Amino acid sequence: MSTMKLLTSLVSLCVLAAVAFAVPAQEKRIHHHADLSDHAHDDAHGFQYDHEAFLGKEEAKTFDQLTPEESKEKLAKIVDRIDMDKDGFVSHGELHYWIKHRQRRYIEENVNKHWNDYDQNQDGKIAWEEYKNTTYGYYIDDEFHDIEDKARYKSMLTRDERRFKMADRDRDGIATREEFTAFLHPEEFDYMRDVVVQETVDDIDKDGDGKINIHEYIGDMFSPESGETEPEWVHTERKQFSDFRDSNKDGYMDADEVAQWILPGEVDHADNEAKHLIHETDTNKDQKITKKEILENWNMFVGSQATNYGEDLTKRHDEL
Repeated sequence: MSTMKLLTSLVSLCVLAAVAFAVPAQEKRIHHHADLSDHAHDDAHGFQYDHEAFLGKEEAKTFDQLTPEESKEKLAKIVDRIDMDKDGFVSHGELHYWIKHRQRRYIEENVNKHWNDYDQNQDGKIAWEEYKNTTYGYYIDDEFHDIEDKARYKSMLTRDERRFKMADRDRDGIATREEFTAFLHPEEFDYMRDVVVQETVDDIDKDGDGKINIHEYIGDMFSPESGETEPEWVHTERKQFSDFRDSNKDGYMDADEVAQWILPGEVDHADNEAKHLIHETDTNKDQKITKKEILENWNMFVGSQATNYGEDLTKRHDEL
């Protein structure tokens, strides 16, 4: 449900480019089930959420570069892999397992991609100093003097340090691979719950009172153009805020209420997505789907050049 918001001389431009390259590898915003997608789950406006849940974020971008024929051909091969008992059907259990597998693989690949960048002494661990120096290094010594928005970068450093310390369970200033995974993907770890909530509040709370009012809540999702009529879904969100999000009816969402919003207990989003995909494509309503049913609804599962919601890629992966 959330909307993404997050960087005059030649020297300043160069510095900004360098910092932008080094800026933290972790999600800028942990908010609304980042393990699946940052896109709203709204099939009326496209299937990007479904694509990223089914394929994983990076592979979904790859499919966006294929022709429809190529996408369907690759999808058929994926279906064969999902059908683990080879009975010709994809059950809810098989689809749920596949989506969870894609989530885990995305996280593992993201950690692996960044590990060597930060483990400067190659000791199999990442110290806070290694991360800080690799990400901010020269700019810390210079107090970000050459950067136009230096307050923002100082804030990013503070935010990173808070998150790193929370991920560092034994408080030794050094992250193991598991702790570094918690740093990059705190939404996956129960002990990181407080930092997930705090960062969400920090991002949405514009007046700095530590709470989220209705205007901040809606403003995070919808910024109307001049003269634009407010869509119906925004009216629905206003009602959600007053009826459910603001549970104590004081006009704000505090940290506990934000936690209930973004970390709602035992909700299994992979399970919900598996149910959703089966419901939308199971034409004979037998609670399982065939390859034929999946391919007839291929654009719900994968993208293509014809349904390109993703960014251009410079290379393709031959296999998942």
